[in-house]
Amino acid sequence: MAEQTPAPAPTELWVERTGTRLYTGRSARGAEVRIGSESVDGVFTPGELLKIALAACSGMSSDFPLSRRLGDDYDATIRVSGAADRENEVYPQLDEVLELDLSELDAEAQERLIALVERSVDKVCTVGRTLKAGTKVTLSITRE
Repeated sequence: MAEQTPAPAPTELWVERTGTRLYTGRSARGAEVRIGSESVDGVFTPGELLKIALAACSGMSSDFPLSRRLGDDYDATIRVSGAADRENEVYPQLDEVLELDLSELDAEAQERLIALVERSVDKVCTVGRTLKAGTKVTLSITRE
């Protein structure tokens, strides 16, 4: 029986407060992102990060089938939008649009590739699958 490689440990993630309603998100791998209110230039809001995570996950989930058919240097842009319902503080709908140049493929090949991309995203985009399924979120507070 083949020995399974253990899964890598999850990356430690945290945010640090850097000002009034201003935070820096960090990862143990050295990544940083500035997070704050919509009125502050140069930051993402938490909701914008949620939307970007969804779009990036869809892009990464579709990368293999697209690069296999279109080549490693294909261009793609995924636009994501969705207005917040401020009364309930939720995003009731998020809409993604994947922009691709498929002009080198005939209509039938385009339809097959689009169906493959949709299946790939539905199957392996963890962020999209989590949002569709809902998830349990917990918060604990540590006192120093």
